[in-house]
Amino acid sequence: MYPFSYQRADTLSATVAALAADPDAKAIAGGMTLIPSMKHRLAAPGRLIDITRLAELQGIDAEDGWLRIGAATRHRDVASETVAAHIPALARLAHTIGDPQVRARGTLGGSVANADPAADYPAALLALAAIVVTDRREITADDFFVDMFTTALEPDELIRSIRFRIPRRAAYAKFHHPASGYAMTGVCVAELDGAVRVGVTGAAPVPFRWQAAEEALSPTPTSAGLEGLSYPPDGLNADMHAPAEYRAHLVAVMTRRALGAMENDQ
Repeated sequence: MYPFSYQRADTLSATVAALAADPDAKAIAGGMTLIPSMKHRLAAPGRLIDITRLAELQGIDAEDGWLRIGAATRHRDVASETVAAHIPALARLAHTIGDPQVRARGTLGGSVANADPAADYPAALLALAAIVVTDRREITADDFFVDMFTTALEPDELIRSIRFRIPRRAAYAKFHHPASGYAMTGVCVAELDGAVRVGVTGAAPVPFRWQAAEEALSPTPTSAGLEGLSYPPDGLNADMHAPAEYRAHLVAVMTRRALGAMENDQ
């Protein structure tokens, strides 16, 4: 790890200004990705600005059909009864992330900003028609994820909160890597205003919506709606853990499992 300076942020505006003025500075919250990257010398920021205590990044509240969660909210708090009271599927998803230590340190905003192709939250953002609220604008989930580890965020732009649509029903199912717990493929299905959205993570370099499944499952999602439907392997991830064809198979299997969980919650 290379030398760096550390400071705790006082205000969001001051943090954004500091990041804009210093290209070598990085904001840090849980540090679940940034710190290991620094240890392996894959990243070498000259300054870390700790944003975990900023009041602008805190809070969980529901209003007018939306659930707002502050960017600095830790995974264990997303998995809490507070979130479960409004979106049980999102709370259950958060409980599957990593291990207790990761859930105690990692944050919602940090995970979403990192855009790891095997992260769990992206599937929920897409399925729940989420809006990423930053220090300067609002970005829909459909426009937020651009490529592997790449989002629509500017270098000095910070996520303040994420607003999730509160669905009639939703569920998340993932085939997790046995060692890391990351999603080799994860699918979130949500029923919103008579339409169905299907968000997929882990299967491709960037999370995506399975639109053919959405059309087949709308307006009322049932497992029978997926009969004869499969996802093509073109463009999906292929590595030592699974070829693209297997991940394509998992997209359909995890979608069916999510639908089954939704039906059992009725």
